[in-house]
Amino acid sequence: MALRKTKILCTLGPATSEPDTIRTLLEAGASVFRLNMSHAAHDWAREITGRARTEGSALGSEVAILVDLQGPSIRTGEVEGKLSLGKGDLVEFRNADLAPEAAVSVTTNYDGLHRDVKEGDVMLVDNGELHFRVREVGEGRLLCEVLTEGQMGSRRHINLPGIRVNLPVLTEKDEADIALAAEIGADFVAISFVRDAAHVALLRDKLRALGSEAAVVAKIEDQEAVRHLPEIVRESDVVMVARGDLGIEVHLEELPIVQRTIIQECARIGRRVIVATHMLESMIEGPVPTRAEVTDVANAVFEQADAVMLSGETSVGRYPVKCVETLDRIARRMEREPGAGYFGELELNSEKEFIVRSAVVLANSLERAALVVFTARGVLARHAANLRPERASIFAFSPDPAVVRSLLLNRAVVPFQMELADDPEGDLREALERLRENGLVAPGDPVVIVSDVLLPAFDNGAILLRHA
Repeated sequence: MALRKTKILCTLGPATSEPDTIRTLLEAGASVFRLNMSHAAHDWAREITGRARTEGSALGSEVAILVDLQGPSIRTGEVEGKLSLGKGDLVEFRNADLAPEAAVSVTTNYDGLHRDVKEGDVMLVDNGELHFRVREVGEGRLLCEVLTEGQMGSRRHINLPGIRVNLPVLTEKDEADIALAAEIGADFVAISFVRDAAHVALLRDKLRALGSEAAVVAKIEDQEAVRHLPEIVRESDVVMVARGDLGIEVHLEELPIVQRTIIQECARIGRRVIVATHMLESMIEGPVPTRAEVTDVANAVFEQADAVMLSGETSVGRYPVKCVETLDRIARRMEREPGAGYFGELELNSEKEFIVRSAVVLANSLERAALVVFTARGVLARHAANLRPERASIFAFSPDPAVVRSLLLNRAVVPFQMELADDPEGDLREALERLRENGLVAPGDPVVIVSDVLLPAFDNGAILLRHA
């Protein structure tokens, strides 16, 4: 069976905390596990990271961990029960230290809200279910008219489409969660509600100061991020199309265009890209996805995203393993078709990148070819993945387990940890033997070999053609 190229990222939670479930998720095809710090306690995050890596080790594989920061979200405060709101009702949103002045009044966690909005602006609450128009702006409070009837519970998220908010880049909670990510050796850390490239750089600086080499994932979630997309993509290691808040911030009919734009920009610059949120939302409760969800997943695979991500489907859903199996089936089928071809526009800026392109062109010209990359830091393997080989999988060998884990998020890359000796021919024989033992190549298959490790026989990036 051909290897699946699209990686599957699963969020761990109450439904997937047990060792047997984690192992089954890995066996079903999960590549990376996400910890959602909006809900995850630190002790649980430490325990689940160790558990995931133990299960991966038992299966003979590395496991990558992505820590997803909550970010500076604006939320309502606690209410008793749920507020029933009718169209035309007036609701006050106020700072927590102020007394209510309206019959219906809720607090918010952001004291600067009244400074960022003006009369006539529209606020969306609870994933866009409730719409409010600002009628009056006072010191520390807003009086808003209900535009869509419904019920509002506690701690509901507030979106302000098209409005620049002056929230901090990272909250105190985020700072603590960054320290945790460094402590547990997270491989990826995602910054929520990123608004420009400086925010990405700030997170990277904080990680490096703590001794963490984690890759930075920029979540594109609002119009401000879309406006600064090229510079955000260039500053990031990975980009996530976070369609939950993004689908509220932009008009729904624009969302597919924005998703395509983000993937195309990642393809042009050469950055890993994840498509996330609502991939198989109906499978939180049911065992079968909707036809629309199948088509949505297929479209992300057609656009050749590096990974698709499951959120509530695997963290709290009833069928977490079946969700992974479903993504696996859809991805395998779509990968037999030609992709969108966006990555043909990849910018090449170095001699090594041109060498890798030559290797990919060679592999594309050969039946049953495999690409074997020996890499110290993962650079050449990522270049090869960015070029989206038509058929060949990329087998990357690195002595560094952290590099191996990082490569688990690259499309079509199957990474192996292997010590490299001062005997390149011996290293090559060992690598090919491991591939044969795992059924990944067969005797006589053409193998295109590239290396960025300073070994005489490979001349730091030369291409060799051998047979398995």
